[in-house]
Amino acid sequence: MLNKIHANIPSALADIFDGATVLVGGFGGAGLPYELVHGLIDQGARDLTIVNNNSGTGRDGLAALVDAGRVRKMICSFPKAADPKSDPNIFLRWYKQGRIELELVPQGTIVERLRAAAAGLGGVYCPTGAGTLLAEGKEVRMIGDKQYLLELPLHGDFALIKAHQGDRWGNLSYRKAARNFNPVMAMAAKATIAQVQQTLELGQLDPEHVVTPGIFVQRVVSIPGANT
Repeated sequence: MLNKIHANIPSALADIFDGATVLVGGFGGAGLPYELVHGLIDQGARDLTIVNNNSGTGRDGLAALVDAGRVRKMICSFPKAADPKSDPNIFLRWYKQGRIELELVPQGTIVERLRAAAAGLGGVYCPTGAGTLLAEGKEVRMIGDKQYLLELPLHGDFALIKAHQGDRWGNLSYRKAARNFNPVMAMAAKATIAQVQQTLELGQLDPEHVVTPGIFVQRVVSIPGANT
């Protein structure tokens, strides 16, 4: 009987290895799998490449993972907190000290690179960044009268995502803005680990409400108290 539900977070994260590329869903706090990220700190994997919309805010979540010294490289669109007066800017401190690498990718481009990985494409041409420092080292092509950059697919060894509901086959639905990057990251990773607020029996999740089909999900952890 196919059952992707794991009893606890350590079991679900056990095989994340040093040097892995980990896609982490969420837009700021919305849809960020905080419990899985903190479980990753406890798990101990190091030299990670983390892909997210931002580099973490406050002192928990991704910021805590960075401050624990587990991240070698951050690939994100927004490395700086929106309100530096109220945020410790942990990532910026580490970056200025030369203790972590940064690959800055425009938000739309990062999604398209993930989508290319999910679809098995060799890359996509995007106009964003053409004629800027972001174009350095990239193939530039004129399409019509406009410059485009070749952006390569962004694959993950693992994806840590957050959903509202899931079943034992790994079918997932999301709640409002928590949907953001989670579905595309689930499709772009070799192994997707989802934390869900509610675990449903097969058939309880309306097929019309399934956003991420279970074929893209390898493990599900139920965390009933987590906010979505």
